[in-house]
Amino acid sequence: IFTKGATESINLVAYSFGEEFIHEDDEVIVSEMEHHANIVPWQIVCNRKKASVKMLPFDHSGRLMIEKLSDMITPKTKLVAVTMVSNVLGTVNPVEEIIEIAHSKNVPVLVDGAQAVQHIKIDVQKMDCDFLAFSGHKLYGPTGVGCLYGKRKWLDTMPPFLGGGEM
Repeated sequence: IFTKGATESINLVAYSFGEEFIHEDDEVIVSEMEHHANIVPWQIVCNRKKASVKMLPFDHSGRLMIEKLSDMITPKTKLVAVTMVSNVLGTVNPVEEIIEIAHSKNVPVLVDGAQAVQHIKIDVQKMDCDFLAFSGHKLYGPTGVGCLYGKRKWLDTMPPFLGGGEM
């Protein structure tokens, strides 16, 4: 799906996925190292739906403490949202391992690939992410262009983000 950038892609998922799947007392897990573009949309949808955002911490070396993730996921966890590469720390997160943990508990994962797509080969099928967002300008393209990859099983069940002609 073409969007205006990674921020709009993440907001699209937060709004549309959140509208369909996040309910009162549910939770979304994000990491402490997320860009605001991958925190604020989840805070907004969780506030609107009376759900909560939980933070996966990172250690003093800037490594996500993924050993805590399995215990953080509960039956109320509806999504894990994580950056592939931190825009501040430069940490390259083990997203395939994070996805494997989340999927073992039937929780979908959104990957913010904005800081990764220009440096790391991305294979969404191998990675098995449910959603991947990135911006065109990170690939030296024009500003105002982004992309959202989503597995069809999710996209087909999410309500429209925007309405209009030829929906």
